[in-house]
Amino acid sequence: MQTTHRWLSIIEGCLLVALGVHLLQVSQLLISGTAGLGLVLIQVTNLSFGQLFFLLNLPFYILAWRTLGRAFTLRTFFSISLLSLLSELMARYVDLAIHPILASVLGGLLVGFGLILLFRHQASLGGMNILAVYLERRFNWHASTTLLIGDLGVLLLALFLLEPAQVIWSVLAFIALSSVVKRYHRPPAWAVPKPAAAG
Repeated sequence: MQTTHRWLSIIEGCLLVALGVHLLQVSQLLISGTAGLGLVLIQVTNLSFGQLFFLLNLPFYILAWRTLGRAFTLRTFFSISLLSLLSELMARYVDLAIHPILASVLGGLLVGFGLILLFRHQASLGGMNILAVYLERRFNWHASTTLLIGDLGVLLLALFLLEPAQVIWSVLAFIALSSVVKRYHRPPAWAVPKPAAAG
């Protein structure tokens, strides 16, 4: 039962993130981490977001395997692969129009809640998310802080490739995502230091 609950939650998290990213992509906006980098790079390559997202995460599996373990890495690989597939399907079959401001807020919230589901079930979407979970486990550094630093890097790159209005609306998505993660994320049991034994 616990295993079924975990994998259903991971699938649901990926669905939320995929929908959030799709809302942002159709409005030509960004989000944090490797997903945001993928949304930037689709402006200058012939690859789709799903393809870029999968490729950008390949180097981070080494860090995940060495520091967070085999099980975490396999769940993360599954999550990244599923998100890449869902993004391809949504780009092909989900046609919608939405105002950039609404897209930025809804997209950021959906991605944030999707990440919460993944974090709570010891999975991630690679890239900065792997780094965020690792730093929280190793140094008790809150995940939202790491994600915020990643956001700034993506924004700097976006300034050279996107219109100023697109960057401004993207900031709303970053704020929405960071707010959700900061308010709702709780470290999993394995990340909480155990009290020293008496005596």
